[in-house]
Amino acid sequence: MSVILVVNSGSSSFKYQLIDLATEQPLASGLVERIGEGEGIATHKVLFSAQPGEPVPTARDASYRREVPIPNHTEGFAVMLRAFEEYGPSLTERAPVAVGHRVVHGGARFFEPTLITPLVEINIDELSLLAPLHNPGALQGIKAATAAFPDLPHVAVFDTAFHQTLPPAAYTYAIDAELAEAHRIRRYGFHGTSHKFVSEAAAAFLERPLGDLRQIVFHLGNGASVTAVDGGRSVETSMGMTPLEGLVMGTRSGDVDPAVLFHLHRRADMSVADLDELLNKRSGVRGLSGVSDMRDIEERVEAGDAAATLAFEVYLHRLRAYAGAYIAQLGGVDVISFTAGVGENSPAVRAGAMATLGFAGVRIDPERNQTRARGIRVISTDDSPVTVLVVPTNEELEIARQTLAVARG
Repeated sequence: MSVILVVNSGSSSFKYQLIDLATEQPLASGLVERIGEGEGIATHKVLFSAQPGEPVPTARDASYRREVPIPNHTEGFAVMLRAFEEYGPSLTERAPVAVGHRVVHGGARFFEPTLITPLVEINIDELSLLAPLHNPGALQGIKAATAAFPDLPHVAVFDTAFHQTLPPAAYTYAIDAELAEAHRIRRYGFHGTSHKFVSEAAAAFLERPLGDLRQIVFHLGNGASVTAVDGGRSVETSMGMTPLEGLVMGTRSGDVDPAVLFHLHRRADMSVADLDELLNKRSGVRGLSGVSDMRDIEERVEAGDAAATLAFEVYLHRLRAYAGAYIAQLGGVDVISFTAGVGENSPAVRAGAMATLGFAGVRIDPERNQTRARGIRVISTDDSPVTVLVVPTNEELEIARQTLAVARG
């Protein structure tokens, strides 16, 4: 059997997906949310008929929703288990062999998927200092899942792990070295699971050896990052010690002069908490335009909205700046891929980001770029020296693959 339960847990919710790696198809998915908020909400979706022995699952999508008190993650997992029992697929007939957990921050300690032990839990908790919004929720999910599935191996898959191959010149900040070492200040990078999946999927799609390719992967969602991948290894990435650095995002500022914070503290009497909220929740395209969804931005641009137009131009300017920098770091590029919600669904963003890269051999086919289709597709011209792709990401599948590899030893 090769069925894996993948869990992505936050402080007040968790998502899950049951994946059969024999077919690499999801059998069920769900979301348990508003944990600890009185009345919780649990949704469960059966994605396939899940009949044992079927070589190809028969589609039978069906969704179920329940509103019940969910005081903690442990009760949340109990609600999830009841959903599997009532609506399927049966966890007896499609029993998971392991549980994979997404953990955002592994620091410099975790550079590969890791079997969870009490010591690993302690380390994840200590790393909450670097990811206070993410690691505590992941740890709650791990503890609840371990209680629900005590006989299964549990594996942590870290967002930062793929970027452990960054060279020192890429991950080192130019601040006092002793201070940086004492407080673990360095670039760690994020979205690593997605960047790994996409870069490997691109190589497989093109039927070219991963080790021969210089790639740039744009993961553009509400959170956004870009990574330079040389021969399958991350060598440069835009997010830093936290997911705040780098590209302009939905509500996050990305790169900003640190002195701006000193200025706002002195002149606007803003506290550290105020500045944290400003850069993480009231900045990015939302701070510039009032909305954070790229679809809304593009609609307002079409309508002639000046603020939205500026936000869109600032967003594209940063994408081009990073693309140019990473082409220089790689010494050229063979493949550029776009993924995640914006990257997969916005022809305007893709075209704008690539518009000035003709010097590097990037030629976009306007008709291909506008075509909406499922799966990996080429959006560059046939004679383009650089292949530009849209590659749907699948972080859950990547977590499942890594989890099974660890579970099998």
